[in-house]
Amino acid sequence: MKTVALVQGSPEWLAHRAIHFNASDAPAMMGKSQHSSRSELMHAIATGITPDIDPRTQKRFDDGHRFEALARPLAEAIIGDDLFPVVGVVGEYSASFDGLTMGEDVAFEHKTLNDTIRAWNSSDDITAPYRIQMEQQCMVSGCEKILFMASIWTDDCDLVEEKHFWYYPDLQLRAQIGAGWVQFKADLAAYVPVEVIPAAVATPTLDLPVVSIQTSGAVAIISNLRKFGESLNLFIAALPVKPSTDQEFADCKAALTKLKTSEETLDSEEARALSQMSEIDEMRREKKLYFDLARTTRLALEKLVTAREAAIKGEILQEGKDKLRTHIEGLNTRLARVQMPVVLADFAGAMKNKRTLASLRDAVDTALANAKIEASQIADKMQINLATLDQHGHAFLFADLAALCIKAPDDLLAVIKSRINDHEAAEQARIDADRERIRAEEQAKAVAEVAKAQPAPVAAPAVVEPVWTSPVREVAPIAKPSTIASKAQQLALLLESFTDEEIELILHYAENLVDRRQAA
Repeated sequence: MKTVALVQGSPEWLAHRAIHFNASDAPAMMGKSQHSSRSELMHAIATGITPDIDPRTQKRFDDGHRFEALARPLAEAIIGDDLFPVVGVVGEYSASFDGLTMGEDVAFEHKTLNDTIRAWNSSDDITAPYRIQMEQQCMVSGCEKILFMASIWTDDCDLVEEKHFWYYPDLQLRAQIGAGWVQFKADLAAYVPVEVIPAAVATPTLDLPVVSIQTSGAVAIISNLRKFGESLNLFIAALPVKPSTDQEFADCKAALTKLKTSEETLDSEEARALSQMSEIDEMRREKKLYFDLARTTRLALEKLVTAREAAIKGEILQEGKDKLRTHIEGLNTRLARVQMPVVLADFAGAMKNKRTLASLRDAVDTALANAKIEASQIADKMQINLATLDQHGHAFLFADLAALCIKAPDDLLAVIKSRINDHEAAEQARIDADRERIRAEEQAKAVAEVAKAQPAPVAAPAVVEPVWTSPVREVAPIAKPSTIASKAQQLALLLESFTDEEIELILHYAENLVDRRQAA
């Protein structure tokens, strides 16, 4: 980590924050901040325009800095080491530390104590915004742990209450933060500033005149219905025909109340006039005309407002789906050989309970960013798995490439080794079988050659009874030693190339041959 000599809150510090991804902005980047949305953060970074700080907010900031300075000695006593406020940088990531030890192994983060923190019982209760900020601090500094402390002090610098917990690095959250900033940077490059419009408030309009109908005698009718009707027509004519902004929706919704009130007033005045005289047919017809006009306009306006709100919500939701689809198509182009699995984004769920167009768009943009991050992480894993498969070869063993690519790297490696081992074992078994077949064929051929080299059997001569006329000397048969020795020598040379098992088999065949000859 590279340390930067900056004072928190100084113009130099603000300039530094403008060109780095800061730990205190990380919760907003991930859509987890209670003070700023992801869209607001992107607008501020892209344009350099930040909201003005009102006196009340400035007072809260000043108190926070004062409480932090007062609490630092308490933190040093707990840690057992001195702490130094410092700003650290690693690449484009930055973090401002309320305190860091000289060895940079322990950090200190302070917040003003509030009811949310007061309810915590352990470090497991630390909420996402604080965890995200501290995890980026761990990422930048490489520290082993952070002392999270919240305190509140009197104006006389006396401690009122204090709570503290130890936070330890969370590598899974760190990976999410890194992926979030990568996606934020990509969105920032394509960002087109839009006008940030505050929540709409209905434009003040002149109320319709109060309806007054009075009777005089039996038939005289004194009323301002015509004047009321003229005002009602002017009021209706001024309403937006096709509301499309928060301001126009607010105006239409405010008009609904006034039109409803006019209906009720016309009814009540009619009833009061009827109680005063019996024949007011003209007044009733005129009253009915304006009543129907107000009611018809109100009902039509209600339908229009409802339909336009639904249509705009649908447009915002579809825009989010289209952008996610475009992002996934780009990932498919990068992967080429395989296609991305389905990545879902709950845009409809993100839009629930959002009352303004600005909050709807921010909710969809945040859900879109999270879905893009998830999709990019899946694509990165698939890219790594493809490289792993290529390294091991044997492509014909992995026809189910798309399913294998989304496995965890360790699981994929196990599958690769198992399939290759099985294939090599089967191949070795085939080779061994071929060798055995060839050996058996050669052995049979050798036996046949030996049998072919043996002399043909000679038929035994017929037994003739000798005629003894005089003593006869017995004559031994004439042997041909040179021929027998030559054959025996050839056979011995041939047997030298055979194994012991093969020689035993030849001897077995020879014995059978002798037995057959003797039997003959």
